[in-house]
Amino acid sequence: MSQHLIEAVKQAGSAQGLLLATLALAQEATADAAPTLVEVLGFNNPGAAVAAVDGLIAIGEPAVGVLLELDPRNYGARAWAVRALAGIGDRRGLPVLIDALAHDVGPSVRRAAAKGLGQLHLDDLSESEQLPLREQCLDALVGACRDGEWVVRYAVAVGLEALALPLAAPNPQRQRASLALGGLAANPGDEVPVVQLRANLAVQRLS
Repeated sequence: MSQHLIEAVKQAGSAQGLLLATLALAQEATADAAPTLVEVLGFNNPGAAVAAVDGLIAIGEPAVGVLLELDPRNYGARAWAVRALAGIGDRRGLPVLIDALAHDVGPSVRRAAAKGLGQLHLDDLSESEQLPLREQCLDALVGACRDGEWVVRYAVAVGLEALALPLAAPNPQRQRASLALGGLAANPGDEVPVVQLRANLAVQRLS
């Protein structure tokens, strides 16, 4: 049980103490630690938040329900939650990731959402069940090809490749992803060549 570690987080009297207690709780990675780790996301302690995100990702699916219950008005906690949901890859987080990629003000949050949309766990679903979920991911990623931040566009290239790679070459969704990647790779107006290079690499891997 993680109860003594949970209590250590709740009773931490300093930023450093909170960080160390969160690190210990995150390493435990048990489901009963999830609510406390989620609570840490709302504290003004980036180091502890990073540790909490790592712990929540390690906990995996049992942490998703708690993450989705976060108050959307708590921007700081929600931003960290997007990172956790992206890392877990549970499809219940899909609406949050789509909304974050389209509307979040933080480029790092949009970047995490883009990568997360490319690595949702869909293997346990039938192809007919996977199809509409992948379509939602594709819609969001293709729309984000026009994001004003290069780090987000780079993550979009990564997400599109990850989403399309498991699909057979004739698959229309794979073709749509390749087309979007081709647009990123050939965009002469992109001031950051690394985006074009990463998109071109994805195109080659999907060819």
